[in-house]
Amino acid sequence: MKKTDEKKCPITAIAELLSDTWTIRIIHSFLKQEKNRFCELEQQLDGISTRTLTLKLKYLEDKNIIQKIDQGYIITSRGKKLQPIIEEMEKFTQK
Repeated sequence: MKKTDEKKCPITAIAELLSDTWTIRIIHSFLKQEKNRFCELEQQLDGISTRTLTLKLKYLEDKNIIQKIDQGYIITSRGKKLQPIIEEMEKFTQK
């Protein structure tokens, strides 16, 4: 029997959310600049395909990490809570 997202271990849930390279880079872009347009993200994320970016943004919308607005996307308050985690990951790689 497969566990639902609600029953997952919190550590497993966050690890799954941040385990994809593009997903974490997109979140990182939003933490640096809260509002982004699709074309700006494409330029910031060198090498990402339009399809992949579209799929990842939809995934992050579904997880309530970002929200689509008229002029692009913004990070949600839930998404902003990821900042300390990502900052610690950056610090860890510098040690």
